[in-house]
Amino acid sequence: MHSTRVSWHVNAPRAAVHRALVDADAVAARRAPEGVTAQVHAFDAGEGGSFRVSLTYDLPTGPGKSAPHTDTYHGHFARLVPGERVVEVLEFGTRTRRCAAR
Repeated sequence: MHSTRVSWHVNAPRAAVHRALVDADAVAARRAPEGVTAQVHAFDAGEGGSFRVSLTYDLPTGPGKSAPHTDTYHGHFARLVPGERVVEVLEFGTRTRRCAAR
């Protein structure tokens, strides 16, 4: 299993950043990079609450990890401190390929 830790600083009021991270519509609008569309399937924005989001490439050439052109991730909010901190734990789904031995 691989693990990555990501953190960043945003030049905006803390309350605005916090709202953007715990609002499903804001996540759908802002979390996807350019050329990708986000769809929020489930979103419970309380501490311990879970979420599930798909990121789909706008062009059919984008290689997805969960489906041919989509990456889906799920996770939960491990810690929420209003206006201070949002800690998410998430996992990306991947397609499993099976090969038959000869």
